[in-house]
Order: sequence, then C-alpha cells, then structure tokens
Amino acid sequence: MAFHVEGLVAIVVFYLAILAVGIWAAWKTKNTGSEGDRSEAIIVGGRDIGLLVGGFTMTATWVGGGYINGTAEAVYVPGYGLAWAQAPIGYSLSLILGGLFFAKPMRSKGYVTMLDPFQQLYGKRMGGLLFIPALMGEMFWAAAIFSALGATISVIIDINVNISVIISALIATMYTLVGGLYSVAYTDVVQLFCIFLGLWISVPFAMSHPAVTDIGLTAVHQVHQAPWLGSINPLDIYTWLDNFLLLTLGGIPWQAYFQRVLSSSSATYAQVLSFLAAFGCLVMALPAVLIGAIGASTAWNETDYGVPDPMTKKEADMILPIVLQYLCPVYISFFGLGAVSAAVMSSADSSILSASSMFARNIYQLSFRQNASDREIVWVMRITVFLFGASATAMALLASSVYGLWYLSSDLVYIIIFPQLLCVLFIKGTNTYGAIAGYLFGLVLRITGGEPYLYLQPLIYYPGCYPDENNIYIQRFPFKTLAMLTSFFTNIIVSYLAKYLFESGTLPPKLDFLDAVVARYSREHMDKATLVKSDNIVLNELAPVNPRHSLTLSSTFTNKEAFNYVDSSPELSNTEDDN
Repeated sequence: MAFHVEGLVAIVVFYLAILAVGIWAAWKTKNTGSEGDRSEAIIVGGRDIGLLVGGFTMTATWVGGGYINGTAEAVYVPGYGLAWAQAPIGYSLSLILGGLFFAKPMRSKGYVTMLDPFQQLYGKRMGGLLFIPALMGEMFWAAAIFSALGATISVIIDINVNISVIISALIATMYTLVGGLYSVAYTDVVQLFCIFLGLWISVPFAMSHPAVTDIGLTAVHQVHQAPWLGSINPLDIYTWLDNFLLLTLGGIPWQAYFQRVLSSSSATYAQVLSFLAAFGCLVMALPAVLIGAIGASTAWNETDYGVPDPMTKKEADMILPIVLQYLCPVYISFFGLGAVSAAVMSSADSSILSASSMFARNIYQLSFRQNASDREIVWVMRITVFLFGASATAMALLASSVYGLWYLSSDLVYIIIFPQLLCVLFIKGTNTYGAIAGYLFGLVLRITGGEPYLYLQPLIYYPGCYPDENNIYIQRFPFKTLAMLTSFFTNIIVSYLAKYLFESGTLPPKLDFLDAVVARYSREHMDKATLVKSDNIVLNELAPVNPRHSLTLSSTFTNKEAFNYVDSSPELSNTEDDN
C-alpha cells in the first residue's frame, strides 16, 4: 500500500474545516452569558440549543466512527451479516424510548448532568459510585471512535494502526479543549454533513466496480462468502436478544445523550429532537450497510487489494475505508475518506466532554469543593479532558473489534445505571441502601459472567455456554439482562426493607449511617431549600432540617425550575434571569 499525499491533504482540509467551526463556536460561547456561569455554559450551552442544531448534534453523537465502521463490519463478517448489525435499530429505539419517558422529567427539573438526580436523592457517595460506570461507558465509546478513526487514517496514508490511533486521539483531545457544548454541537452539524455526502457519493461508484457482484444476489446466495443478510442460529437467539436489549435500553442513560436533552430550550424540544435523532440514525446507517454488503460481494483478488481478503487478513473492522480506497475512483475515495475521518474525529469530543463534565461538577465541585470558583471548575474540566483522552486511547489500542467496544461501552451502563435511573425517576421510596445493594448485585453478576473481549473467564457458567478458539467460555444465556433486572429489583426490595426496619423501630435510628431513612424527611426539605434561590426559601421549610446537612450540597442545584414548573421555555427562563 503506497503513501497517498492526496489522501493526507484531504484529511488536513477536513480537519481544518472542523477546527474552524469549533473555534468559531467557542468564540460564540465566550460572548454569550455571564462569566460567572462559564462552566455551566460549557456543559449545557446556556440551555438555548434550538431544534435544528439539537437534532443534528444528537444524531451525530451516535453516528460517529464506531457507528458507521462497526455497522459495515457487522454486515461484512461472514456468519453474522445484517442480522447481527443491531446498532442502527437498537440505538434508534433507545432514542425513541428516551424521548418518550426520560427527556421530559430530566429537562423539566433543570438538572445540569445525568448524575444530578442521583446525588439529589441518594447523596454524593452514591453519585460518586455511579460516576464510575458512567465514566467507563464514555471512555469505551470514545475508544471505539478513536479505533475507527485510526483504522481509516491508516488506510489513507499507510501508517501503523496504533500510531494513527495515538495521533488521532491527540488531535481529538486538543480539539476538545476548544471547548464547550457549542463547539461540539456546531461541529456535529459539519460532521453529519461530511458523513452523509462522503458516503452517499462513494456508494454508487463502489457498487459499479467490475469486481463487485450484484449485492441483491449475494444477499441470499453464497458467492464469495456467506450471504451478507446473515442469519441467527436458534442456539444464539438469547444472545441476540441480550445484546439487542443492551443496545436499546443501555443506550439511554448516557451523559452524551442527556447533555443534549438538558441543553435544549424546553422539555418539549428535548423530546422532539430525540425522535429526530432516531430517524437520523436509521438514515445514516444505510450507506454503511450498503458498503458492508459491497465488501461481502467483492472478489478481492480482482482488485488492487489482492489476496487474501480483508477477513483473512483480520482487517474486517476496516472494511469501510478499504471499500472506499480500492473500489472507488481516486478523487471519490479521497473525498469520502477525508470526510469520514474528519467526521469521526469530531465525535470523540462528545464523550470526552461528557466525562469531564460529570467529574468537574458531580465529583470535584459537589463532593470536594462546593465553594470552587467557576474558573477553577473550567480548569478542572480541561485537565480531565487530557486524562480521559489518554485512557480512551489505551482502550482503543487493546480492543480487537469496533463492535466489541460498542458492547463493552453499553454493558456497565445497561446493568448498573439504567435500573438506577428507572428507580430515581419513576419508583417512589427507593433510598441509598437499595441503590448500593442493586449496584453491587448487578456488578457482581456481570463480572462473574465473564468477558471474552477482555479474556476474562466466567465464574458462573450459565446453561448453553461454550469455549471459543481461545478457550474463553461464551455465554448464550442472557445473563446481562438478568444482571440488570436483579439490580433493579434488589434496589426496590432493599429500599423498602430498610424503610420498614427503621420506621418500625426494629433498627435504632443511629444505625441509619447514610441518613437515607430516618433523616429522609429532613433531607427532602433541605433539597428543596438548596434547589431554589435564597429569596424563595420559606422559613417553615427550614424548621425540620438537620443541621449536619446545612452545607453538604450548597450551591449544588440552583435552578428554580426544578420545583416551580413542569416544562421549561426560553421565555420563562429569561424572565427568571431578569428577576
């Protein structure tokens, strides 16, 4: 494979375009709002992201390098095919469910991050525990993006994949420092345009290449490999369902998603942009599916790629850039590869910004430095961007498949955070004791189920498990969904059991060391006092407050809208700001 100067030039041009938009958006952020709320402007963009930009940025959050490269890979791999390319349908359904049930209650209460309701109800300790799986989820997602970007660049300019991953991660991390949700949102618009134009222009040229057999024929007949439509072995149906539920339900509790929900100008807008993004995810997956099908329909020995084919060379995860490189005219392939490279780079900042936002607000500010200045919080976010970017890079270098990174990124979120989010929003009466018990039960069941991508042998062998080529046992039983349901019901049962034991006098109040039951009434009043501004505090609300809690969450939630109204609108927000 030769070094392509034209390909490098194409990447540089698209990178510069993305950077220019990011710098312009960062300048716009500095010129909107007051200096005192700079950190919140970076996290939620001043809560004035409109429907058009919001729809684009939420779609682009999912439609990144991992999404398009992973979908093409799944369709191309023999024995899997389109039947196992679950991400497009799974994530689209997760956006629909998120819009129907989760967007409105989160946005209408004026939260700043996804972890805010957990810390409000369960306390800062539980918020810290839930930060761990949330952080790991964002890091795995960023790693998938870096992996896809590195693979794409290595095809264009013929450098080692590991080197290209490191270089790509450095570029994306530096770009993220330009900063803020405005930069992410507006570069996402450019990203989506690049992917749409770059891939759809390339598909007709690749499909008409002489070495490509009609994809309609190869969909159901074996020509160069197994049909690309794929099939689901009856023995694997439970694995398929487990993974599908993981993508659908596990795709909801992500800071990257709620960051856009919470930045929308109203709760209704938050719902609508979720539905728009669901449609956008399906549309943007179509060219990736077609490119995977084209790869499965190509006689690679008749192309400049030569033999053996990408599957034999273990380059299946790079099938999308390979198709663009070898089956399209030079000018088309460079345009497509350059556009996709710039697009997947701009996706990385969403996950890194999400992780740094949660750490700076929910861990650093609320748990350790309640009186930290806004400038201090901004600098903490910048430092953690570097740390989280380095972590995501290491994961990208160690993982063997982009699609595997997807599943890993959703595992912890699905099993631990999703049931906790259900409880904190919809189940009345849950408390910190139940949350901790559910967290631990879910984590233990997940770890003991093993993980082939990490070469982790299971400790619990569920029915139907079998060893793979590395002698790592694969579970066919839907143990991930079992772990999620166990975490959910454990939270409810332990919460009500603790409530009964303390309120009935079976356990003395002094044993309520988490202040989750005995001091619950006082804490609820304290939450109300700290969630509103000082001029709205009623004296009789302060009477039952335990003095020990007087400053624990000071300056934590300062949004009157959490209690004053159900929906939110820009007009009402402006009125409150004037007051």
